[in-house]
Amino acid sequence: MRVLLVEDDRLLGASLVEALRRERYIVDWCRTLADARVAVASTQYNIALIDRQLPDGEGLDLIDLLRGSELPVGVLVLTARDEIQQRVQGLDRGADDYMVKPFDLDELLARMRAAARRSADRGPGGVLRVGAVLIDPARRTVQQNGERVELSPRAFALLVTLARHPGHVLTRRQLEEALYPAGDEVESNAVEVHVHQIRRKLGAEIVRTVRGHGYCIADDPA
Repeated sequence: MRVLLVEDDRLLGASLVEALRRERYIVDWCRTLADARVAVASTQYNIALIDRQLPDGEGLDLIDLLRGSELPVGVLVLTARDEIQQRVQGLDRGADDYMVKPFDLDELLARMRAAARRSADRGPGGVLRVGAVLIDPARRTVQQNGERVELSPRAFALLVTLARHPGHVLTRRQLEEALYPAGDEVESNAVEVHVHQIRRKLGAEIVRTVRGHGYCIADDPA
């Protein structure tokens, strides 16, 4: 699951990135409204954590961009402003939840999971189906013929990305951008390694290689 963190405080931002990555989230961290707008325009996110008071503007202005995304996005506002009026304003602008700093990490994670579930419910079908495989992006689970299948976080993210674009061939570059935070070094065979794991766990037929182009979900996997 990919998270956009918009937070200008370096200490808080760094600690949140570390904590979220320990929980197997893929995190892109932006410190300004301008950088966050660029990120939203180029990347699909499952969850956005947005500070209101940014050096170059109001964090709530991102919500309209996020709500215009092709995929549903859970939005949590993180702020030091605890007045009731400020909370109401954030929720009225389209946020799913509102947390006042300082906050407890476990509570934040729980609220993120709840926002992801609500977001998935708003989306087309929530749970994705590929033949006998059921993929739940909100709960980060995969089942095949009723049996749970464990995938690494990035293999799971790759499977979700492909399953959300049925019939479309995605290039290796597109998949790398969906799997790795901006600035992270990507090994040359990273996508192939994750595709191999998906095929090994779920069957060779589930992901089809289109030579010279990329990968797609098979139309009718066995």
